[in-house]
Amino acid sequence: MKIYTKTGDKGYTSLIGGTRVPKHHIRIEAYGTVDELNSYIGLIKDQAIAEEDKNTLKEIQDRLFTIGSTLASDPEKSKMKIPDLKESDVVFLEQEMDRMNLLLPELKHFILPGGNTAASYGHIARCVCRRAERIVVHLSDLEFVDEKVIIYLNRLSDYLFTLSRKITYDQQNEENIWLPRV
Repeated sequence: MKIYTKTGDKGYTSLIGGTRVPKHHIRIEAYGTVDELNSYIGLIKDQAIAEEDKNTLKEIQDRLFTIGSTLASDPEKSKMKIPDLKESDVVFLEQEMDRMNLLLPELKHFILPGGNTAASYGHIARCVCRRAERIVVHLSDLEFVDEKVIIYLNRLSDYLFTLSRKITYDQQNEENIWLPRV
């Protein structure tokens, strides 16, 4: 099987279900941004971080593939069975944040991104996640999107912030707190 098909050479691509749309279509932007997020999460997972966090990130990558396949489907024409996102996936993120927060000092200030390379990748992933969420919310104004996708992305950005704090803590680095000039 060849990786190239040449069917996108004129700036169009197919959704699951066969609908052809321009590559700048908001649906393509949505799942492309989720794919970008998944790549950053892979980068975090490849760092020297706790094994339990690597395992959680692998689960998140699986859910992001689920979200990507949902977003890549034409909600009106696709008959293909794709994996479902479940409420328990959101609960899992919340439980992971609660677990990490037991270890972390109380949050009293805004945190500037940084601390170490792995934490910085986490902050970049958080920003990409927020962008994905904004695009998916926009898409949901135009076409059907399962609301669990939006909820999951919202919670995932919080998870990535908490994970970045935990990585900083685990590596015994200081958090970069923001003390505004007034």
